[in-house]
Amino acid sequence: MNRELCILKSVQIQHTVKRPYVQLFSLHGLIRSKNLEMGRDADTGGQVKYVLELGTALSSREDIGRVDLFTRLIADKRVSSDYSQPVEVINDKFRIVRIQCGGRKYMRKELLWPHLEEYVDKTIKFIKRSQAMPDIVHGHYPDAGYVAMQLAEIFGLPFVYTGHSLGRAKLARLAEQGMSEAEIIKKFKIDHRIDAEEQIMARADLVVTSTRHEIEEQYGLYHNKDVPDYQVVPPGIGIDTFYPFYHDMLDDAERSENARYAQASMLKELNRFFINPEKPLVLALSRPDKRKNISGLVRAYGEDLELQSMANLAVFAGLRKDIDAMADNEREVLTEMLLAMDKYDLYGKMAIPKKHDFEYEVPALYRIAAERRGVFVNPALTEPFGLTLLEASATGLPIVATDDGGPNDIVHNCKNGILVNVAHTEQISSALRKIIADKELWERYSKNGIMNVRKHYTWQTHTREYAAAVRKLTAASRRSALDTVKPSDSVGRRLIKLNHFMITDIDNTLVGTDNSQLEKLVHLLRENRGRMGFGVATGRTADSARTILEKYRIPFPDVIICSVGSALFYGKSNKPSPGWASHIASRWNRDKIVNLLKDLDFLEYQEEETQRRFKVSYYMEPAKDRLSTIHHRLLHHRCRYNLIYSHDRYLDILPYRASKGKAIRYLSYKWEIPLTNFLVCGDSGNDEEMLRGEPRAVVVANYCHELEHLKGSRNVYFAESECAGGIIEGMQHYGFIDEANGG
Repeated sequence: MNRELCILKSVQIQHTVKRPYVQLFSLHGLIRSKNLEMGRDADTGGQVKYVLELGTALSSREDIGRVDLFTRLIADKRVSSDYSQPVEVINDKFRIVRIQCGGRKYMRKELLWPHLEEYVDKTIKFIKRSQAMPDIVHGHYPDAGYVAMQLAEIFGLPFVYTGHSLGRAKLARLAEQGMSEAEIIKKFKIDHRIDAEEQIMARADLVVTSTRHEIEEQYGLYHNKDVPDYQVVPPGIGIDTFYPFYHDMLDDAERSENARYAQASMLKELNRFFINPEKPLVLALSRPDKRKNISGLVRAYGEDLELQSMANLAVFAGLRKDIDAMADNEREVLTEMLLAMDKYDLYGKMAIPKKHDFEYEVPALYRIAAERRGVFVNPALTEPFGLTLLEASATGLPIVATDDGGPNDIVHNCKNGILVNVAHTEQISSALRKIIADKELWERYSKNGIMNVRKHYTWQTHTREYAAAVRKLTAASRRSALDTVKPSDSVGRRLIKLNHFMITDIDNTLVGTDNSQLEKLVHLLRENRGRMGFGVATGRTADSARTILEKYRIPFPDVIICSVGSALFYGKSNKPSPGWASHIASRWNRDKIVNLLKDLDFLEYQEEETQRRFKVSYYMEPAKDRLSTIHHRLLHHRCRYNLIYSHDRYLDILPYRASKGKAIRYLSYKWEIPLTNFLVCGDSGNDEEMLRGEPRAVVVANYCHELEHLKGSRNVYFAESECAGGIIEGMQHYGFIDEANGG
């Protein structure tokens, strides 16, 4: 007993000192370690910078072992080749890992939803090849949240989520702008997104938000709002990059050449627009998105002649080359901006540069505006957080911001500016005039911003709280494992370690008329569990399969391939694998097939309880030309399908990608177990497809005549024993168990 306690204590100590491996997910793909293209389109906003800086800051902590940021691999001539690099090493503890899904072309995030299961499968392969299991997964934005949620379920990992923006709030905002719900769903797949967000909130162990307002006003719109734990952890900024404007004035010698060049470049760019470049500068910086309300800012400035006489306006609205080539939303916003500029005749007073570098030029912009005693303005209709407000404040630039969302917390903590209702443009211009005209107020807001950003919003502060939350979650996960004195029973953790698998049909193969060897087979499965997976492939439904396995006291399988291969379940889960469902759904139209065959009098539609989303089942007696008639009709109407006829009675029509054999090949691909290391066992025609090819096949002695023609085929062994006895024979024949264990 003492020895066992010592071993257990040793395991606990090892878990205590283990530094967690964190996997971050942000899927859209335009993320790289240098020269971020923020503002390139609607998907390259503050979230891009947030996840990169979070990963960098976490990797600098001694209590974090390793960080990987997973995104999508893109090889597209329209974007930089940087995004096609599978692994980008940032430092010795932090990498960007790019996984391909949905092809290689860049696509906006709303189009990624059909490809997320592919992303999950390929990430599993990456984890297995790396032989490094993460301790926690953290999804950013709902698509990445969905991927992280699936991985957390598969591997039994703690799951953290950060939404950044949420679908229900976006739906309400777009509806207010006059879009119909049908239009919103078509363009933004908002219904799918909201459903995914509800699932995520139901399963997340922790939701990290930037503000309390986010929890109340955005997450509060969801049915599952009360399920997860929340933690407010405001993001940080790099104070070495966003240093106060007066540092440039005091000691130019310490600045890098890049910083000097950036400042000179920005001054040159701004001055070419202005008649009086020395005037205070009102600066706005955002993506060209309607909710950023750029047109509202231009209108506020254009309608206030006093403000125009006091200050110039500079609007940096993302990156652009040709407005006509941009997406509808961006093109419309930029066109409105240019028309408003022309309407109010703001030439010589307003700058609209086409590009800017985020690494050096944006910090220089803030400092130029501060040196000219200007103001940074965020006129967004809604702002979940407002990272640019912190960046500007850190350089000493006072702010005017929307009173919606995150800016409330920022101004409350930093005392660095004025909040306004941006729906009233006169409030924007009035606040700008007030700060510019009152030197003492400007100085107070400038100093408060510099000091309080460093107090409340550094990455050091953020990652300290984040790392504490990670330790708490991973410790709870490890305690759960230790309580059972065994590793987590998550099927993913188990499958990722296996390199052999035995999969068998149930009826007349695993169990049947001769069950004399069943107890021995069950013993062998338990004895070899550490090295060999166990699954069943059956025409039964999942519930029916579980019932008969329990009846015969057969160990619960790692995998259930059921309904003739049209569904796949892992472990004890009652939820079919979404990866398999996504894989087989391509070009499947169940209703069309049913309608095409309904007038064939030799087909009898089976009972509803046997029908499935990906399976149409009939009774059919054998007769000449019946199968060819079905094939001809379905092919003539361009249906993609897989037809299986067995026992001279059962006809099943599945998606063309679905069958028992194809499900086994999918498992081989996903879990990187060679097909030659699969042992498959069957007795009838609906097993034939899985018995062919590379897997090691066993046909039990009580087989149906439908399999007679397989005799002599490569990798097909006809056993002399029936049912479980024949399976044992096959295991011995192929060396899946030792002779000593089998005898």
